Amino acid sequence: MTKIMLKPGPIGVFDSGYGGLTILSEIQKLLPEYDYCYLGDNSRAPYGTRSFDIVYEFTKQAVLALFDMGCNLVILACNTASAKALRTIQQKDLPLIDPDKRVLGVIRPTAEIIGSITRSRHIGVLGTMGTIQSESYPIEIHKLFPDIEITSEACPMWAPLVENREYENEGADYFIKKNLNNVLTKDPQIDTLILGCTHYPLLLHKIKSFLPVGVTALAQGEYVARSLQDYFYRHPEMDNMCTKNSTTRYFTTESTEKFSEAATIFLNKSIEVERITFD
Repeated sequence: MTKIMLKPGPIGVFDSGYGGLTILSEIQKLLPEYDYCYLGDNSRAPYGTRSFDIVYEFTKQAVLALFDMGCNLVILACNTASAKALRTIQQKDLPLIDPDKRVLGVIRPTAEIIGSITRSRHIGVLGTMGTIQSESYPIEIHKLFPDIEITSEACPMWAPLVENREYENEGADYFIKKNLNNVLTKDPQIDTLILGCTHYPLLLHKIKSFLPVGVTALAQGEYVARSLQDYFYRHPEMDNMCTKNSTTRYFTTESTEKFSEAATIFLNKSIEVERITFD
């Protein structure tokens, strides 16, 4: 049987909603020459409280949609999707869909750098209920750094505060302080906190203001971008399968007007958005 060669295409970036835009923007800063397709499944967000099976089903639909758009590489810029769907898609689905295509997540790149950042070897992970319950961060980190002590804290109110534009208000302070106090009380030796949700970088200045001296809050975008750059260096065959015209297209499963308006929170610019539905 003759093998069909892949045609070069854009890099796909998927999130359940808007948070993945913080990952996309960091990737674009480091790799501005590439083409991108961003897809937000806003009509079914949030994913954080959904079951493993549903998150897998929804994420697979999104990945297939991005493949149909010509993407050969898809980044799951969503911690919940990375935690609950990535491994199954990589191991079970890609060999059947197309073994030459790739799907990557945001948890592994963060896990890889944490060992060089923490000095006390005690860290905290902040995320949605789904990400925390999956224990994906402890699993990935302990593969690389079995000596690191990890304490997790679910922060179910943080993402809604961002999406409802309440994160600058005093009401947000209560929930941010509460969760930070919780995790640091569980383990006072923590010196590094992983912000395990793509919404949380918008809370970073408030988070930093409430942290004691010596505790660092770590946003993912920069490290995911660096990891992707390194991936292309190690896999030039995939780099050659990504087009480079410095373009970005945005897609949503919800209202394009609503997405465009909300996206300005994350990107500080207006964008054109297209609506899609999954078959």
